[in-house]
Amino acid sequence: MSWVVRPVVSSAIDDDAGSATVFLAFAVAILMALTVAGVQLGSAMIARQQAENAADLGALAGAALIFSGEAAACAKAGATVTRGGASLESCRTDGLDLLIEVSVAAGFLGGRAPAKARAGPVGVTVG
Repeated sequence: MSWVVRPVVSSAIDDDAGSATVFLAFAVAILMALTVAGVQLGSAMIARQQAENAADLGALAGAALIFSGEAAACAKAGATVTRGGASLESCRTDGLDLLIEVSVAAGFLGGRAPAKARAGPVGVTVG
């Protein structure tokens, strides 16, 4: 009679089969989510800067026409803001200052980046 020695194979090793695939799938999903979040944050920061630039330029352009009246100043500000890629949300005068609010589309998930600006003639006082 001959004895054959067979190694005992644990079934615990077989239970882990495919776990690396699941781990890798979760890791890829997390990396993709972080990438999307980073791109969205970057887009929002760029939109905010674009809105601030458009608001500043629009307020300065409109303030140059402040003595022509609010309508002319706001029309000039609106045209300048639109050329800057923003939307004019509001425009009004406060004495000899022109106050405007603009917004720019922020990122691909929607939303708007707002900005405000104020400009007026230098060295001129009311009264």
